[in-house]
Amino acid sequence: MLLIKNGKILTMAGANYNNGSVLIQNGKIIKVGENINISDGDVSEVINAENCLVMPGIIEAHCHIGIKEERKGFEGDDCNEINDPVTPYLRALDGINPMDSAFHNALSAGITGVMVGPGSSNVVGGQFVFIKPYGRVIDKMVVLEPAAMKVAFGENIKTNYNQKNMVPSTRMSIAAFLREQLFEAQQYNEKKKNAEKSGDAFQNDFRKECWLPVINKEIPLKAHVHRADDILTAIRIAKEFDLRLTLDHCTEGHLIAEEIKEAGFPAIIGPTMSSRNKIETQNADFKTPGILHKAGVKVAITTDHPVTRIQDLPICAGFAAREGLGIEEGLKAITINAAEICNVSNRVGSIEVGKDADIAIFNGNPMEVFTKTLYTIINGKVVYKAKDI
Repeated sequence: MLLIKNGKILTMAGANYNNGSVLIQNGKIIKVGENINISDGDVSEVINAENCLVMPGIIEAHCHIGIKEERKGFEGDDCNEINDPVTPYLRALDGINPMDSAFHNALSAGITGVMVGPGSSNVVGGQFVFIKPYGRVIDKMVVLEPAAMKVAFGENIKTNYNQKNMVPSTRMSIAAFLREQLFEAQQYNEKKKNAEKSGDAFQNDFRKECWLPVINKEIPLKAHVHRADDILTAIRIAKEFDLRLTLDHCTEGHLIAEEIKEAGFPAIIGPTMSSRNKIETQNADFKTPGILHKAGVKVAITTDHPVTRIQDLPICAGFAAREGLGIEEGLKAITINAAEICNVSNRVGSIEVGKDADIAIFNGNPMEVFTKTLYTIINGKVVYKAKDI
């Protein structure tokens, strides 16, 4: 057992405790509250969190950690397959290197969960995976796989394929390519279901099977969208095919907040602490999360690592909090909201009995620049500890 005691506990599940404790056993949270009675002999490790903030581990809802490695150049960049605009059968799981130094940076910031996947050079990039950023064997780090299907709209695809004198090089052809894929996937799904009902033989298609979790609404389309018109195109297509969708980046979301609320899809906003180096990011602003939240949209914050460094995620949330999102919603945007949007809130995102013991302990609010991470705990194990504690 591991006991965290005397801390200010923010559970992200409603109840908070000014002088609370968290009891952990076998990697799970088994008790949370003000008064936990337990014999000292039953506890193998105790962390005194007096004057500290104890909260769920921070979650990065969209990034490329380990699949676009730091300081490795081309040799460490497996983020985009740039020679085919439609690659749904690619799995991020096969491209992530857990030895990427950015994993340590994530732990040093109290980050305990990351959504990782391909980049945005293709109309369909492949499958995302949700992992915990600690370990050497990627298969043992997985929480959910596949977790989403990456699709993209806008400048990145236009630039990539225009340089090759190939389609798609317009927004019209990007949308058409995606519609064609979804139309064929729906047909494949129906044929397979009918064959199962009738008992007829059916030939599985490797390039279509990967679409079934999307068509059956088990996982969302994870849409790279910056400009307002691209956001609306993604919504239009998701509604047309009756699919789940997350609006990733959502840079101009504040310009169409009511339309996004009406559509009912969540937004993962960022990277905002970076250069406006593209036409479609000219309206990037830390006010976007607050405007969308006030309109009734569920929001999370992303660094899009390595565009912005993953360890700066809490600071990005802090800027959003300052610009209208507020402190409570800023913390939710990097914990429970991110977990819910990534479909892993049954395990992570809040401090509740039965959930994974993924916890971060800080000497203050992590959204403030002077705050220090003291402990990062994953599955009940201390995986990071500040040297001067």
